[in-house]
Amino acid sequence: QVQLAESGGDLVQAGGSLRLSCAASGRAFSSYAMGWFRQAPGKEREFVAGISWNGGNTVYPDSVKGRFTISRDNVKNMVYLQMNSLKPEDAAVYYCAADPTPSYVVPAHSYEYNYWGQGTQVTVSS
Repeated sequence: QVQLAESGGDLVQAGGSLRLSCAASGRAFSSYAMGWFRQAPGKEREFVAGISWNGGNTVYPDSVKGRFTISRDNVKNMVYLQMNSLKPEDAAVYYCAADPTPSYVVPAHSYEYNYWGQGTQVTVSS
């Protein structure tokens, strides 16, 4: 079992940057694939980044590729999402998620993740 807590959400101007953090509890964290999702009002939850257990594989959808970077620190039990060149359409609640399935494949669907944080709000002003 793992518990996740996101932080770092804020109000930022379009074109700006923000770094989200996800603190994980549990000794098995280093074996989990991790992902970031977001959900805007009235929209479905959307995958924005994923990373394999050892950080060797990362996955991004086209909507954020080149602007967002996911990383992890397995010593500190942390996952990060660096977001650059933010756009108003990036505004949403951002969630951290964990998939305990042993695999080098990074899951990109919400149903593949077993554990979720409470989310952190990102607002982008135009």
